[in-house]
Amino acid sequence: MANLMDLLQGQLSEGLIDSLTSQTGGANRQQTGTAASLVMQTLMNAVAKNAQTPDGAAALSGALEKDHDGGILGNVMDLVTGGGQVANSRSADGFGILSHLLGDNMTNVVEMVSKGSGVNRSGSMNMLMKLAPVVLGVLGQQKKQQNMNPNSLMDFLSTSQKQVTQQNPNNNLITKILDRDGDGSAMDEIAGMGMKLLGSFFSK
Repeated sequence: MANLMDLLQGQLSEGLIDSLTSQTGGANRQQTGTAASLVMQTLMNAVAKNAQTPDGAAALSGALEKDHDGGILGNVMDLVTGGGQVANSRSADGFGILSHLLGDNMTNVVEMVSKGSGVNRSGSMNMLMKLAPVVLGVLGQQKKQQNMNPNSLMDFLSTSQKQVTQQNPNNNLITKILDRDGDGSAMDEIAGMGMKLLGSFFSK
């Protein structure tokens, strides 16, 4: 079974990146692609962190069943452009999803995406809001297709996180920031390397 990052990679079509680029306030396509990769990887880690306890996994499982069954994946372009009815649905509430997953760490994450990609803070926040529903949609679809219970959902997320870290050690920097652990030094490392390895991770 593919890990969550493999599944998320499949959603980053050229059309989606082009549409996001037009909304990022002057960023080029490469910067947007790097930012999108960083957003997806960060949100995967945030979801895994929230589901690392039985209670957290049960809460996530319930939320996926209620609002994120994967149906939104058929309207991703509408979600990104703000067209169609999908933009007003609970499954498309990007800010609500981010508030739950990131809490008061949201500012750090926006800063990380901006520093790691070269996309300004406003564009980075917009991208987080637009892609957060896609992350939960992909996870909800996988849960439904594989008939996952909270325990198997927790195992799937943990395995996905470990596999991504093996493929891309920079994932450890993201988890440090999400843990509010050594934020300053981790931010410096992310800015210094420009997260180019994240971009290459999604072009495999």
